This record gives sequence, C-alpha cells and structure tokens, in this order.
Amino acid sequence: MIGMGTLQPVVALAAWTMVMWLWMYITRIPAIGKSGIDTKNWVGSTGKSLDDVLPDKIQWKAHNYNHLMEQPTLFYAVALVLAIAGAGDGMNAKIAWAYVILRIVHSLIQATWNKITVRFSVYMLSNVPLLMLITHAALTVFKH
Repeated sequence: MIGMGTLQPVVALAAWTMVMWLWMYITRIPAIGKSGIDTKNWVGSTGKSLDDVLPDKIQWKAHNYNHLMEQPTLFYAVALVLAIAGAGDGMNAKIAWAYVILRIVHSLIQATWNKITVRFSVYMLSNVPLLMLITHAALTVFKH
C-alpha cells in the first residue's frame, strides 16, 4: 500500500488522545468526589465549570484533552489526504511522526508541570511539521 506511512502517526495520536481521556477521568472523578459537588443534583454544567471548583493540576489534563480535539484535526485531515494521494510515505511520514511526538510532549508538559513558556514553545514548534504537511498536501493535490 503506497503512501500509507502517515496513517501510523494518525493512529498513534488518536491512541494518545484516548490515553489523555483516561488520565483525565482517573484524576477528575476522585477530585469531583472530594470537592463536595452534589452530583445527584448536578444539571446543565460543562467541564469548564469545574475550573472554578477543582484544582488546576486536575483540570490541566482536561484542558489538554480539549486541545487534542482542536488543532490535531488539521493534522488528521492532511495526513489522510497525503495517504489517499499516495504521498504519505518517506519524508511526509517522518514529518507526521515529528508532529505526533511534539503533541505528546506538549500533553505531558501541560498535564504535569504546565510551565506556560515551555508548553507554548513546544506548541509553536509543533506547527512547523504541521505547516510542512499542509504545504506538501497542497503541492500534491493542486499539481494537476
């Protein structure tokens, strides 16, 4: 299957997103219990409302999970375009892995230490491989 190299990092980032989802709930559910929130009468709230109730360190995992639902959607789309167009192997696969690794590093920073300047630097750096992939996809699909 020619051009499918970008699909492995797609699956890896999707799997990592589920790791963050699990980590979020493993930490958040006990914290909700300790917070005194009356969950039996809890109506119409969102996860964001927990920012005012739960410790920041607990919410960092949820914030990162939300981040994994934002910009990585561009990565998924462009990686699939490259794979379908037969251009997902070689350098594009390596670039896709670089993006995934940087997003995992970003997650680990945000979920544990959350030093904003470091986290932001990794986030900005992750945009480089994403922009490269978007450029390569554009050059591939618009060359005709």
